[in-house]
Amino acid sequence: MTTADRIAQALRPEAPHGWLADEEVPLIDQLAALWDKRACPPSSFEDDPLTCRVALELIGHEAIVQEAYRDSVGVWTWGVGVTDASGHLVQRYVDNPQPIERCLEIYVWLLRNRYIPPVLKAFTRPLTEAQFAAALSFHYNTGRIASADWVKSWNVGHDEVAREEIMNWRTPASIVERREKERDLFFDGVWSQDGCATVYPVRKPSYRPHFAAGKRIDVSEPLGRLLEAGE
Repeated sequence: MTTADRIAQALRPEAPHGWLADEEVPLIDQLAALWDKRACPPSSFEDDPLTCRVALELIGHEAIVQEAYRDSVGVWTWGVGVTDASGHLVQRYVDNPQPIERCLEIYVWLLRNRYIPPVLKAFTRPLTEAQFAAALSFHYNTGRIASADWVKSWNVGHDEVAREEIMNWRTPASIVERREKERDLFFDGVWSQDGCATVYPVRKPSYRPHFAAGKRIDVSEPLGRLLEAGE
């Protein structure tokens, strides 16, 4: 759901007869644009590939868990999919939930130090902001940007082949929607982020995420502050 959609959703119950007039839509779009600009400061992709828009796109596909949990194969995980393999030890967060801002801080650190460098290295053609965001999301999910067939095809100019090959990475079935959005962003420039992330609590004693209790929260403002401060 975009910012404009959320504003319209909030206004609709107060509107006469419960609907918004056509002439009110441009006003809502203007308000949404101003809100997005305030919450997520503009930054130059040429100066720093990790723009607020890029970080929000990726986190929209992920989730935040504020205390350590066991993933589907029993690995201790925390925040935005962080494990000990990242270099940041996460068992310190067992029964020790952290503020959203701390989760985002480590998320940004992980992107800058572990994920952005191999993505930039993998491509021999210049990337747009949208293409970089899609590739970064793909690598964060798969860890295979260096060997992915679609990347190799795109590097040599076989764009339509690459468009088809990115959808080879569709296991498990639950990942297909994410892959479609990455494809549409990379090849068509269609963004899907709305500034929000899903936050899940942890069920105990299993220490598994409580998926039924997830809540969507707007993280654009704290994430924007982190990036503006150069975190």
